[in-house]
Order: sequence, then structure tokens, then C-alpha cells
Amino acid sequence: MNTAAPIARVDRIIEAAHRVYFGNRAATDRLEEGARRLHEPLRIALAGAVKAGKSTLLNALVGQDIAPTDATECTRVVTWYRHGATPTVIARLASGRAEYVPIQRADGGLTFDLGKLVAAQVDRIDVDWPVPRLARTTIIDTPGTTSLSRDVSARTLRLLTPDTGSAGADAVVYLFRALDDSDLALIRQIGEHVGGNAGPLGIVGVLSRADELGAGRPDAMHSARAAAKDFTRELETTGLCQAAVPVAGLLAFTAKTLRQSEFVGLRRLATVAPADLELAMLSADRFQRADYLPIDSAARQHLVRRLGLFGIGMALTRLRSGTSDSAALVDELIARSGIGELERVIDIQFGQRADELKAHTALLMLRQIFAADPAAQAVPLGQEVATLLANVHGFEELRLLSRLRSTETVLSEHELTDLQRVIGGHGTGPAERLGIEPFAVAGVGQDVALAEIRRWRSRAEHPLADQFTANACIVAARSAEGVLSELRRGVR
Repeated sequence: MNTAAPIARVDRIIEAAHRVYFGNRAATDRLEEGARRLHEPLRIALAGAVKAGKSTLLNALVGQDIAPTDATECTRVVTWYRHGATPTVIARLASGRAEYVPIQRADGGLTFDLGKLVAAQVDRIDVDWPVPRLARTTIIDTPGTTSLSRDVSARTLRLLTPDTGSAGADAVVYLFRALDDSDLALIRQIGEHVGGNAGPLGIVGVLSRADELGAGRPDAMHSARAAAKDFTRELETTGLCQAAVPVAGLLAFTAKTLRQSEFVGLRRLATVAPADLELAMLSADRFQRADYLPIDSAARQHLVRRLGLFGIGMALTRLRSGTSDSAALVDELIARSGIGELERVIDIQFGQRADELKAHTALLMLRQIFAADPAAQAVPLGQEVATLLANVHGFEELRLLSRLRSTETVLSEHELTDLQRVIGGHGTGPAERLGIEPFAVAGVGQDVALAEIRRWRSRAEHPLADQFTANACIVAARSAEGVLSELRRGVR
């Protein structure tokens, strides 16, 4: 679907609003910030309780050891990770000053520490890092929302659920280890601010540190996937969260950064008799003290820190099953960590809809400005904002994808899957929406799109269709019309 139109229209509204509020410094500052934000990478915040694994997940997503994961002052401050030509870390102090933070080499990677600065002095940390993913997405690492320090929790709430102004993120990845009432309450609160009164547009749940759910057993991820399905069903009743994905963050990060020396150590461990190794791996302490193993204690401690017992066991299982080189082992571990599924969900829900999400954030900002400073000349602009918030088709698709999880329809399971596909639930390209191979789009794409339009128009008019089902089918028909229009224009 073509998402340039919402961005272009919002740009024009902001430009017109600048003329209306000329001389109003507070309003024009917000308009300038909104205009910049519209053309920056999408902002995704990682949120959740203390020790949910946010920093480890961030490192896994970018594939580098950037974010400090120990309980240091850094983890008590909102930290922005952006793309930059060279690694740079700047602490923005509450006093208005900025201080460069030295970057340190630790355990083979680069990281940073605030040194003598304490969290109370720092408003936020800006990190520039030359990582490809950050060229497309700014990732915001937030302090735990259940911190014993109210001030630490307040930093996250100010970013995601501000009393005034727009939320600091366009979309949120919410990490939890057990979905409780406080998690659900915060997800609802975040949804109100990220999506506004019209409904949330971008929240994905992550069952974090999923390998620990099964106490590190080999079948831990299987248990985690079953739990994630239960959590997804619970989240579906809220209509707020598009998915819940189980991820073993430490396994994912280490797999992406596995060193040859670690692979050699694991391969040597794989030669140990299974009974002896099983005895040694009853606990991390026992594994580190087992002097009959073929690698020294320091190497074993290092592997526990990098992989955990679950990751070590998973790697040894794959090596014994015939995995012969480090690249193949990395692929196996990444596949079993769940990070690939999360990256796919993030790409479909956020990445492929970045312009829509950013436009939505900017429209909410404009609505707030018009409400706070009413002006006669701003009335038609406010009406245009309201129209866009209500009618931009991409927004309708995103809201419908969430509501389909919490609202019953009279569609069959097969029809529901097809409807989700057409409205972009499996990807926003023509091939994904139409359910055909990419090479077939040029040949039969228009015919398939026309058939989808007719199918969903007809289904919407079915006498047994309730209002929600009929409206959902109309949205699907409009999605197919958008694909047909693009194909006819030769956009793709």
C-alpha cells in the first residue's frame, strides 16, 4: 500500500500550522519537533518490569554488545540508540549540560558506564552507533516500570504516557515474564498514548527470558511457546497488543555474536559422555566446578555468562546431531531463540508501516496543539487532522488487526486468516497481501486483486454478517483495491 500520501498531507498541515501559530514559541517548537520526527527513523521503545531483559533484547536485535545489562546507573536512565558514523555516547543532564561518556571495551565488546554521574543527574542518554538496524529504527531502552525507585519508573512513564505532549515512541515492544494486572494496566495506559483515543496502533508483547520459564530444560522454549499462546489469548481480550512472542534474549544475542573460541570450547564439551555432562549441568555452580570437563574453569564460567545452561545444552544437542561448523550452529541457535519470529513481527507490524505510525504520532501532536491553543484559522486544519485520523486506511488496518484478536466474527477460520493476510497481517507487499508468489505478481496480480475485492465486497453483504464482520470485510476490500490501484500504476 502507498503510505507516502499520509506523510505528505501531514507535512502540509504542519507547514500551514506554522503560519497560524507564527510568534507562538511553544507551539512552533512542537511543530518543528513534529516535522523532524516525521522524517526520522521510526521510534520503538522497549518497556517492561525491572529485570525483564530489555537491554539484552536490544543487544540481540542490533547484534552487538551495546546496551549495559548489569544493574548500573545506566539501566536507570532512558537511553536512545540511533545510527551514527562512529560510536558516541552523550549524557544529557537535567541541568541542561551534556557530557561525553567514555566507551569501554568489556568482554570482547564495546559498552559504556556513567562513571561518577548518577541517574538522578541525567535526563537521558543518547547513543550513536554504526549498526544497520539503527539506520531504520531508533530504539529506546527504558528503565523498569516496577522499580523500587519511583523516580526511575517515572522516567519510563514520562516517555510513554506523558501528561502533556506526544508519546516519545511511535511503537512499543513490551517485555514481561508473567503477565499480571500491573502489566495489563500499563499496556492499556501505553495504548492510550501511543495510539490515542482512536485506539492503539503499535504494541507487541514479548515473553522475555523464555528459556527460564522451563528452568533451563531442553524443552524450555516449547513450554514458553505454549505460555505465549495463553498470554496472547489474554492480551487478545484487551485488543491492545498485536502478538506475544517468546524470546530467549541471551541465547539470541550470544548466537549473533558467537566467537570461534566459544565454538571450539562447545565442540570439545560435545565429546563428553552424555551421562557425565548431564550430571555436570545440574546447576551452573556444578558445571563450573566440574574439573573433569575438557575446558578449564574460566572458559566454563565464560560460557555460562554468555549462554546460560539452556544455551549450552541447546548448542551441545545441535553439535551432537551433526552440526559441524560455527555458522550452522549460529543459525540453529538463532532459530531456537525466537528472535527471528520477533524480528518478523516487528518488521510486519512496525517496519513495513513506519510511515503510517509516524504520521499517526504527528497527527496526535497536531490535535493536541489545536486543542491547547484554539485559533480560528486552525479550525479547518483540525478538521483535516480528524479526517485523517478517522479515515487513513493504514490506520484502519492496524486497528482492525488488533480488534480481530478480541472480537468475534461470523467468518470461518480460513476466511479470518485470509482477511488478516489481505489487510497486511502477513506483510504489506502485494505478494503477501494477495497470497501469491512474488514472481507471479506481474502476471496475475491484478486478476487476483480484483477477485479479492469481489470476494470481500460480497462477504460484507452476506445477510448473516454482523456489523463488525461487515465492516472488517469492507476494510479488506479497500485493501485489495489499494493493491490493484498500485499494480495498475506500476508502483511495484
